[in-house]
Amino acid sequence: MSLLAGRSARVRLALINSALFLALGTALIVVILLAAGLGSPIHLSVGASTSVVAVPRSPGGGLPDRITIHPGDAAILQQHADNARLVVIAWVVLALTALASVPLGWFVAGRMLAPLREITTRTRKISAGNLHERLAVVGPRDELTELGRTLDDLLARLETSFDAQRRFVANASHELRTPLTVERTLLQVALADPKASAETLRAVCEELLANGRDQERLIEALLTLASSERGLERLERTDLGAIAAHVLDQPRPEIEQYHLTLDAQLEAAITEGDAALIERLISNLVDNAVRHNVDGGHVELSTRQQGDRALLVVENSGQMIASEEIETMFEPFRRLGPPRIGTDSGQHGLGLSIVRAVAARESA
Repeated sequence: MSLLAGRSARVRLALINSALFLALGTALIVVILLAAGLGSPIHLSVGASTSVVAVPRSPGGGLPDRITIHPGDAAILQQHADNARLVVIAWVVLALTALASVPLGWFVAGRMLAPLREITTRTRKISAGNLHERLAVVGPRDELTELGRTLDDLLARLETSFDAQRRFVANASHELRTPLTVERTLLQVALADPKASAETLRAVCEELLANGRDQERLIEALLTLASSERGLERLERTDLGAIAAHVLDQPRPEIEQYHLTLDAQLEAAITEGDAALIERLISNLVDNAVRHNVDGGHVELSTRQQGDRALLVVENSGQMIASEEIETMFEPFRRLGPPRIGTDSGQHGLGLSIVRAVAARESA
């Protein structure tokens, strides 16, 4: 194999095909000659015969003065001699044919690998700026066209991922810039007012603190989303029912304020994952079910084991969502509208994005 190291696939294919042709041709010649009786023994007899061959006696006296060969034995000797010449001629012709098959194999390999070179050339031209382009390999359905379709699917997924990343960066920059602008405006107004009192400055400080807490929640949500999309660092055996019960123990003033009914049917549902991320997933789903609801509505939360799968179901009596809008709900910073009850304070549209990222990693 060291002879083929560093050579192109086209050259390697040509040489390997030629070597295989030579090996198989040699095996075929051997099989034919064995079947024709190349190895049959020759019977020589000593005595009266019509053919006499004089043989000099050796010093040890091991051979007779004369060896007689029957006519049938002479034919066998001639046959073996002809077979030997045939072997030599056949193998020489086979070697020359194998040598001649190298350029032919090189040409055929080039034709077969032409689509692969085209795929390589087109792929090199595709970058982050033109991920919309596709290879669009045409031809019979074989391994090369299947490779082209697979790469097109990969490019489509990369384009979607890059677009989502660009939207995420733009939206995150906007979300982080807005509170900074508000803080700067509050400080400038307070400093520009020569009659600002202690109460006025205290009110400004309270607004700044509230704005800072909002930024902390946003940054925490961004970090949670990034960690959940990056992957799970640890896996542990967890019970969805126990985690859901812990989530429901956290106070939610909107449930009593808007007379919501909470129905929890929590059964043991064992899975493996990151307990902290799973708790964040359940908490986000429950928060959405509470906020996007109607006055006097209900929220249902259930967990159960179904075979080897742990199921979590969260339902509410909120407004139905159009099927074409479901996918957009999971994009970062996307809000379909204001909450049906309560206010949208501290909500940045990252809850369902975190839910999808955690669910995808947990099921991977």
